[in-house]
Amino acid sequence: MKLASLKSGRDGHLVVVSRDLESYVDASKIAPTMQAALDDWSRARPMLEVLSNDLNAGDVTGKPFDASACASPLPRAYQWADGSAYVNHVELVRKARGAEMPESFWTDPLMYQGGSDSFFGPCDDIVMGDEAWGIDFEGEVAVITDDVAQGASAAEVGEHIQLLMLVNDVSLRNLIPGELGKGFGFFQAKPSSAFSPVAVTPDELGQAWDGKRLHLPLTCTMNDEKVGAPDAGVDMTFDFPQLVAHAAKTRPLGAGSIVGSGTISNVDRSKGSACLAEVRMLETIADGAPKTDFMKFGDRIRMEMLGADGQSIFGAIDQKVRRG
Repeated sequence: MKLASLKSGRDGHLVVVSRDLESYVDASKIAPTMQAALDDWSRARPMLEVLSNDLNAGDVTGKPFDASACASPLPRAYQWADGSAYVNHVELVRKARGAEMPESFWTDPLMYQGGSDSFFGPCDDIVMGDEAWGIDFEGEVAVITDDVAQGASAAEVGEHIQLLMLVNDVSLRNLIPGELGKGFGFFQAKPSSAFSPVAVTPDELGQAWDGKRLHLPLTCTMNDEKVGAPDAGVDMTFDFPQLVAHAAKTRPLGAGSIVGSGTISNVDRSKGSACLAEVRMLETIADGAPKTDFMKFGDRIRMEMLGADGQSIFGAIDQKVRRG
């Protein structure tokens, strides 16, 4: 099934969306918000599935679905932990600045804890104060879990992955070096992220989801020009159960925790890139300096993932950068 949160208050209004993303029905009698549904998932999920089946079968009449009316599926979350599962991408970053990559990066996931008290809606403007901050997009996949016990293994956490969605993990590249130089991690360099209009249950993905990775390309288009369409299932060094287990090693994860893949990146450079930083890295490696600018006010980024049938799975993240 496909779920969305229409903009309403802080936590949105839960709706069930049709498979073709054309219509929706109110789900508030089952759970008023996405978080409420996840808090009581064993009860809510079967009831939401019945409603989804009725909508897709035409047994109930839905209203027209408009992605621009959506908040992110979880407009705010108790936990947003973002990995860097495509180690090829990390290797490129370090290579571009002439730095060796520790061998441990191939065996121990990188992860940071992002701000989760507010997310951009999928069609909201990316409001930033200064172009000089180095505004970038990052195309990713994320999962939402139910309750995960502290210390749960990768073999155990797979059953706790309940929903998947797309992410634009907005990054301010020119603020990153100063923050990391302090030795205390990201903060100002990682503003609000945006997530796709809908979150989907794994069964909606068919053979593209193997329980660990999502094997489909994510197309990123800036100002109507394709930046890349790397395949999310290729070159993913750490799969989602490994990332979730890593996040839960020393703490339990509450229902509604979001765990991201990090920027999707393929070794096959013909697939393009899912962020401007990688484009600039490849330019630096090839030519000694980057040619591509980071995003400017007025620039537009669109991210979308299509299924084998050519239909949009999650709806599109479609945002413009605006001065705030």
